[in-house]
Amino acid sequence: MSNYNQIKFALKILQELAEKPLSRKELEETLISFLEQEKQPCTDVSQRISRTIGKLRDCGIKIKSSTRSPYELVESNFPVILSHQQKEALCLASNLLSNMGFLQQAQQLATIIDFSKHLKLLNLKTDFYPPVDYSSGTIVNTIRELEKRIEQGCRYTIRYYSQSKKTEQMYDLDRSELRLHNGVVYLFAFVPDWKFYHFNKSCNIDQNVLFHIKRITAVGPSSDTRWFYNFPTLTIRYRMIGSLANYQPRRFNEKVINRLEKKYVDIETTEDCLFWFKQRFLQYSYNALILEPDWLRQEIKNDLKKSYENYTNF
Repeated sequence: MSNYNQIKFALKILQELAEKPLSRKELEETLISFLEQEKQPCTDVSQRISRTIGKLRDCGIKIKSSTRSPYELVESNFPVILSHQQKEALCLASNLLSNMGFLQQAQQLATIIDFSKHLKLLNLKTDFYPPVDYSSGTIVNTIRELEKRIEQGCRYTIRYYSQSKKTEQMYDLDRSELRLHNGVVYLFAFVPDWKFYHFNKSCNIDQNVLFHIKRITAVGPSSDTRWFYNFPTLTIRYRMIGSLANYQPRRFNEKVINRLEKKYVDIETTEDCLFWFKQRFLQYSYNALILEPDWLRQEIKNDLKKSYENYTNF
């Protein structure tokens, strides 16, 4: 091959390994197809791969492999040419990840470009106070295992430490997602056998449960049972008054159903997590009230009453 074709061949190897680890056979098949498209000879592909990966390693690009393991791109110091705006975007992303507790991921972005050398950090302050370092070994492994289960889309179990009961318990989980909320990472999952209180039959919003990542002590293997449920939702109607009477919905699940200019606005929202909704709603204080459902209005009323009693008894 000419020097140009050798470079192109090496870049193709890096491109493929950057997507995912590949066995020697998989890499050979991919590169044979590539060479055919480029109208290049397909002889001695295995030897070309070995030679090229050796040269890439000599350049400081870390590629891991062994007799029984696939080729895996561990780290690349291949030069990246970025515009000033692209550098700013990476700088912002690194800053946010660091402040949210993803220190390892922030450092990985910093290896792409030396932010301190090329850019001033953006004058943006964050209000995240993560309870843990999400880059720590145990939590990284937990998140990776959960990502695998979510990709497989089958029932699985977790062992979870209850801070209130000081015990571990096993949970059988159906549909699941990893969600970042107020700087904290949760496993959000439908739990088929979870107790519910507001409804008289299964598959309801009470069974959508939040699990703190740091309290998950073990993730079980996937079963052969595919996820059966979607996340149940609840339609809630509430009224904004006072200083929020001109409120404009900014979430995809909210819509205006009635408005009296400068007096009030009625909002309908579809929620899948009561805990997060109540957290947000209570921030509105006396400028909002629940219209429907009745039981949720009573719960909010009781919460506010308890808060009032705490102040009067202080």
